[in-house]
Amino acid sequence: MMHFDAIAESLKQDKPGFTLPQKLYVSEEAYKFDTEVMLKSVWLYACTIAHVKNPGDRFLFELGDTSVIVTRTKDGEIKAFHNSCTHRGAKLCDGAGKSARLVCPYHQWTFSLDGKLLAARNMPEEFDKAEFGLRPVALENIGGLIFLCLADNPPPIDRVKADIEEQIAIYDMTKLKVAVQDDLIEPANWKLVMENNRECYHCDASHPELLKSLSTYGFGKGLPEDGEGDVVDDAAFDAMLEAQRQRWEDLGFYHDIVEFPDNWWHRVARLPLANGAVSQTLDGKPASQKPIWPHGLNETTSLSVWTQPNSWHHFCCDHVVTFSLTPLGPEKTLLRTTWLVHEDAVEGVDYDPANLAAVWRATNAQDSHLSAVNHAGIKGDGYRPGMYSVEEKLVDAFKAFYVERSRAALGV
Repeated sequence: MMHFDAIAESLKQDKPGFTLPQKLYVSEEAYKFDTEVMLKSVWLYACTIAHVKNPGDRFLFELGDTSVIVTRTKDGEIKAFHNSCTHRGAKLCDGAGKSARLVCPYHQWTFSLDGKLLAARNMPEEFDKAEFGLRPVALENIGGLIFLCLADNPPPIDRVKADIEEQIAIYDMTKLKVAVQDDLIEPANWKLVMENNRECYHCDASHPELLKSLSTYGFGKGLPEDGEGDVVDDAAFDAMLEAQRQRWEDLGFYHDIVEFPDNWWHRVARLPLANGAVSQTLDGKPASQKPIWPHGLNETTSLSVWTQPNSWHHFCCDHVVTFSLTPLGPEKTLLRTTWLVHEDAVEGVDYDPANLAAVWRATNAQDSHLSAVNHAGIKGDGYRPGMYSVEEKLVDAFKAFYVERSRAALGV
């Protein structure tokens, strides 16, 4: 194990209910620790099955200097391999694409989509192709969401898989396609971008487009189980929620909220949309006329899935939107947002890509600014860890996950 003494010391200074010590947000050493140790020890969301919808499709997931190929074999299996030729290590692929085989651009070693070495010219007689297949990466398909783990011994994922698969199965992600994808580089540390997502304490003042359809119920406002004096206690809202729950039970898909069990790994919640909306659009109306929900285009709730440490997802009756974070430096983060619609939906007929993406494009830009402001303030001499509000319990859950897994990775 490499030594990260300053990181270990900062982790010891962490205080429950407060933000992290400064170095864990802004230092080059923290970035190296996160990308070389901590994030390699946990499961990370990479993409959806729609990104590798057909045999031969491939998608690249990159973390620091490590690149992983996610591909679908000719038999329909989804597999992941290190993007490094087993001859002399050259990078096999530079981006997403489609091909029947993986061919190294350096010496043309050729691999099948399931990682087997098929051809290698002019090798010694004792050379055994079976020993030089691509190095696999642990992969789990959780109801259509693809997770990877770069550890030699990945942590258990069975509970996560069961909780998420059961609830998103109704949307049948095998029938979806990628309609829009945005890559946004945010000028802030990835942990600050993640923390910003995990609360809506800032929403009222910052996200007018989002609040047309997103209820703040799921972020600590109006949650009956909170028991805090600073939450909304609205009898009309509670009555509406109870009526929704009864309807969900009648339709056979009611589930209690899954609140980050098993060391804060995941959260799953079906929540009412705001203002009678049926989709996360500017007018609350469907963005696509092809439903992905079996009961049509009139569902006034959405299913939200949060996974630590790098993703969140919203499932509406007409589309799915997924988000992933990847650190690119101490103060640079890739936010990848993907909008999925039914595979039969026709662009320009059933959906307008600009309308589909409008709410979250605006929200992402606003959040990018807020995260940058946050990062800039933390860098200065005046920063001291601050106390979380009662509406920031999901931020505290993320921070607790980060600290616990970081300590475990360092053995401190």
